[in-house]
Parts: sequence; structure tokens; C-alpha cells
Amino acid sequence: MKEIVISFEKYTKNIKGSTILDNINLQLEKGNIYGIIGRNGSGKSMLFKALCGLIKASEGKVKVNGKEIGKEVDFPENIGILIEHPGFLEHLSGYDNLKYLAEIQNKIDEKDIINALDLVELDYKDKRSVKKYSLGMKQRLGIAQAIMEDPEIIVLDEPMNGLDNDGVKKVRKLILELKNKNKTIILASHNSEDIQLLCDKVYEIDKGQIQN
Repeated sequence: MKEIVISFEKYTKNIKGSTILDNINLQLEKGNIYGIIGRNGSGKSMLFKALCGLIKASEGKVKVNGKEIGKEVDFPENIGILIEHPGFLEHLSGYDNLKYLAEIQNKIDEKDIINALDLVELDYKDKRSVKKYSLGMKQRLGIAQAIMEDPEIIVLDEPMNGLDNDGVKKVRKLILELKNKNKTIILASHNSEDIQLLCDKVYEIDKGQIQN
């Protein structure tokens, strides 16, 4: 059996009297791609936020690499995240945005930033501000940001948003290459073809509950 890197144990989140996530129990193994499917409002993005420490449990817990999020650590270590719409400093270039974010943890250098941009086919020399980027370019920059520090776990919420057919094929290829490097990837997509082509296991979420 592979190493368990993520575990949700009876995880429940209530907000203003409504149950957003309801008794989630999941164990995710290292080196697999997991698909999370469900309609808008089903709880996909909240599940990702719980995993990343952006919301705290009302009951139960989530552990990443054996550490309980919100208790032992505030945020999981060694994780790359693309959740909903990527937020960037619109007046800066794509490269300068990634450089600014990289300086927070100071784990990578210019070469790593350029490599991440190359992987999503953005030109690091492009001086245009992000506000002049197309939706697809912003999405690719969001993917570059998620992978640039070479994380063990990668969370991608609708990574194909705004991409043309060629862009979708290239991002699918990139995701499979990351899996081959033994990354654990959690992916949400409205496109059933993405799920079928990429995922080792798929979970459906509806009304905050994982459907068995």
C-alpha cells in the first residue's frame, strides 16, 4: 500500500447554521491523481480550502503528511494551490508576480521561476502587466505559481478554465508528467474527459458529502 499523504477524518464544516462539508472521510495516497467532481455549490472548493488550511473544521480533522491542519500546523507544508480564480497583482508582469510570491518562502531562485513559466508556455521576458493577460494566460500563470516550488502535493481547482484546446492538451500532459515525478494531485474539473484521462480515482461530492 502506498503512503497516505492526506486524510480527512469525520471532517465537518458549518457556516452560519448551514453544513458546508458533512462528515468527510477520505484517505489519499502519494503519487496518485484524484478527481473531485460535483455541481457548482456542491462543496468542491470548500473541500480544497479545508485541505489547504484556509478554513478550520467545526468537527473532525484533516491531516497532511501526518500533521493536523489548524492544530499542529496552520497550513500544510510542501503544497501548491490553484483554487477558483488565481489572484495576482494586476500591475506587475507574470514573472514579477511569481518572483514576489517566491520571496515569501525564499525556497527557489530565478531559474525555478523561469522553468515554471516555460512549462506553461509563458515568456518570462514578457513585460506586459497581468491585467493585459487573457483569461487563459492568467490561468496558466496560476498553474505556474502552483508548481514553481516543486511541491509534493498539488491542488488544482478547474485548471482548464479559459484554455483553448491546445492549452488543455498541454496542461493535461504537464499534469501527467507531474504524476510521473510521484506528485499527489487533487483535481476538480467540469470536463469529464479531463477526469477520465487523468485520474486514478474519482470522488463525487454533493451537498457537502462524499458519495460512495
